[in-house]
Parts: sequence; structure tokens; C-alpha cells
Amino acid sequence: MEKVKVEVENGIGWVILNQPERYNAIDHDMIGLIGKALKNLKDDDGVKILVMTGAGEKSFCSGGDLSVFHQLHTENEAYEMLSKMGEVLFKIFSFPKPTIALLNGVAVGGGCEIASACDLRVAYSNVKFGFIQGTLGITTGWGGSTFVMERMNPDSAFEILTSAIKYSAQEGYEKGFIQKVLGTEDPLNDFNEWIEPFTTKNSAVQQAYKQRRLDRYKLSEIKQRVEKEISDCARLWATDDHHQAVKTFLNRK
Repeated sequence: MEKVKVEVENGIGWVILNQPERYNAIDHDMIGLIGKALKNLKDDDGVKILVMTGAGEKSFCSGGDLSVFHQLHTENEAYEMLSKMGEVLFKIFSFPKPTIALLNGVAVGGGCEIASACDLRVAYSNVKFGFIQGTLGITTGWGGSTFVMERMNPDSAFEILTSAIKYSAQEGYEKGFIQKVLGTEDPLNDFNEWIEPFTTKNSAVQQAYKQRRLDRYKLSEIKQRVEKEISDCARLWATDDHHQAVKTFLNRK
């Protein structure tokens, strides 16, 4: 089974995290596969919009796969993994075409970081999301706190980061993290209707507007902030607090 599926249809380049039985958690293979998908879609003239979502009905992405990443113990080991995924998320943040996260299920931890790297976030009404890294004794480590503070009011971003709790889709909409909450009867059809105006515009127009958005940033400074974030997370990763929290999480009934 492909861990990351790529589909192109009606001007949309879909990147689908495809480990539904593991809540679409990210492992080492998926980091490289997402990066490869981004490169191919960036160069595909038939793609006007990039949409990231998860397979199945339960999860967009539950973050890093702790059953795999718990084997990383030292700061250097953690840094190697974190920096690789941080580089992938920076590519999403700086992607030359508009990017949308379709939150079809739970989006927690690194899943929220992926969503934050996208320009816009659209959610099913039953979605729960949260930067729950703090409950595991670490911070965001893929660039998420840097990105989310650019995507919404910094005070609201600070609140959802430091609380480390889960919020509903409606709460995310009210706080400015989510741009649209989809209807309950047929959310995918609702999404298709919502995104249609984006896909009917000239590709050059969409890319020009995306460039105006990127013009707001000095990307080298964003990258420096992401680097600090990764370093902080790697340092915390090596602490006893984090290792014990992960052990408790993996042993939960």
C-alpha cells in the first residue's frame, strides 16, 4: 500500500496521507514521499491548487508515529528526523501555488503543524485539532509554531500552542485557525463546491497571488525561526520527561 497517494484532478493536486489504520501518522518513509510529491506537483502545469488530506474517515494526521520515533533517544537523533520533516513543511509553506489542508478527521500534534504550513484550512464539522505536543514534554518540532503564528492572530496561536488541548472545528473557525467548517450531510461535496472557484481561475493568476502572500515574508528569517524551533524540540526530546510521557502513551489501555 502506498503510504502517500498523489492524485491530480480538475486542477487540484491531492497529497493523501495513506495510513488510516495508524491515523495517518508520519513515519520515516512518509517524510521522503511527501517531499517527492511536492516536487512533482510543483512542476506539474496541470496543478493550480495543492490539497493535503488524510485517507479514511477518522484522521487527517495524528502527527509523528510514536511507535517508530520512540526509538529516537538523543538530541542528535531527534534533530535529524525533525529537521527532515521541518524541511518538508517549509516547502509546503513556501509552495508557489495555493495550498489547502482538508481536515477530514483528527489533526493533532504534527498533524496540526502540517495544516499550519498550508495557506488555508477547511474542516469537517466533527474534527478535533490541537497542538498536543506539550502533553508529551516537547514543543512543536517541524515548524508548526512558527507557521501558525503567521496564519492567525499571534495571541490566539499562542493560546492553542501553550494550552496543548484539543479544540473543535467550530472553535478553530472562531479563533481563525480554520477558514471554513463543512456541512454535516455531505462534507466532501461541500468542499468540492467551495474549492471550485479556485480551480476555474488561470493558474498564472493563482501563482501571482500566492507570490504576493510570500512577499510578506523574508523566507530566510522564517527558516531561521523554524531552525530554532527544531533545536528546542530536539533538546526537549532527549529529556526524561519526554521519554516517560511517550512510554505512558504507548502503554495506555
